[in-house]
Amino acid sequence: MANNPTSQQPRHSKILRYIAIVLLVLIVLVGVSVLITWLIIKPRRFVYTVEEGSIKNYNLTKNHLNATFEFALRSYNPNSKISIYYDSIEASVEYDDQTIAFEVVDPFFQPHRNETRLDLKLTAQYVPLSGSNSKDIALERSSGEIEIVVMLKARIRFKVGMWKSKDRSLIIWCSPVRVRFSRPNNFERTYCDTEL
Repeated sequence: MANNPTSQQPRHSKILRYIAIVLLVLIVLVGVSVLITWLIIKPRRFVYTVEEGSIKNYNLTKNHLNATFEFALRSYNPNSKISIYYDSIEASVEYDDQTIAFEVVDPFFQPHRNETRLDLKLTAQYVPLSGSNSKDIALERSSGEIEIVVMLKARIRFKVGMWKSKDRSLIIWCSPVRVRFSRPNNFERTYCDTEL
């Protein structure tokens, strides 16, 4: 007698059904483990603010800017179980989408439930400005206040217990940061947004 092809179909469909059930169980188990981990760790957003800001050695000559921008950036980690490694950090000052000052910040480790202050000193040395930016900065200088964006790009890793994550990119942008030329003591705190 020849094998009946219809007798092979139930066996084939049983194998597919078992594979589908195993895959579904694995997906549910992974989902439950992620949910339990999230509930145990209870991750919260890191908070970044610019607390102080000043401009020193300002000079705008022939569309070229020289200035020193000084900022105190507060980094707050509200998490009780998550620490963070800042492996590399680049800080910049932007005016109307043009980078006008830059600094590389030293790496550091921020433990859980910690507040860290970063003192940033970004220098613009004979930076060529576009024609409109040069005019706008000159106008803002005459008004006594300039509006800029402070941006940080960092490579970070998270630490929970003994586990460390792979590195990822963190972008922090603080806007608008209003800095007065004459009275830096009247600085208003600026809250920053993040993108991970």
